[in-house]
Amino acid sequence: MTQGQVRKKRVRKTKARRREIRTLTIFWICLLLLLIPALIMGWLLLSAALDTGAPIIGDRYKGDLDPAITKTELDSIESATEGISGVQSSFVNLATATLRVYADIDDNATADTAKATATRIYNEITKVLPTGTYFTQSDGKKMYDLEIHVYTADDREKASNFVYVIETKTSSMAEPIQQLVSEPLDASLAQRLRDEMNGVETTTVDEVESGEMSLSGETIPEDAEIPEDGENTEGGEGNN
Repeated sequence: MTQGQVRKKRVRKTKARRREIRTLTIFWICLLLLLIPALIMGWLLLSAALDTGAPIIGDRYKGDLDPAITKTELDSIESATEGISGVQSSFVNLATATLRVYADIDDNATADTAKATATRIYNEITKVLPTGTYFTQSDGKKMYDLEIHVYTADDREKASNFVYVIETKTSSMAEPIQQLVSEPLDASLAQRLRDEMNGVETTTVDEVESGEMSLSGETIPEDAEIPEDGENTEGGEGNN
């Protein structure tokens, strides 16, 4: 084999080697371009599957609620509430930046007693947690809201004397307010809604004033004659 042939053979081998290297390089680049999105998508699907059913917890009060209410202070409030005369049991709950205090009082207590008890509980709370520090906004910083629930029974339907008072103090309010939620503001409207829920037909004030009312789907005019006892609608006499 001549020297020229040897040189040509070496050139062919070099070119073949370069083509092989270039092919392998292109192959690995394409493989990586396919694998990277597939791995990212697989990781997202796996993370979503692992997090299924788990709550997403955020902190929308970051920088607010300072100072924070501690477990020791909650225990002190619960003990002070149970020490108030007439309170049979109490429960304290702190959730979503709202402090709620529940007090079960004597079953025979009146609405005035419940309101006075709510005021006493409020005073006991503010001894532990001053209003200006914990329940009042300042400098754009959100603070806690306060709810005091005082009731004679948990179930209105089973209670012979149901009284329920809620005293509320939000961080944007200057003073707390009380509501007697066991008595409706409009008793007639509340009764009408109860009757409608129970399927009882009611006559509206407008129907009475217009002189017409509906009875079994029929309208009775104002000038219609209503038969007296012992008379039938045909004008004859009934049986005595």
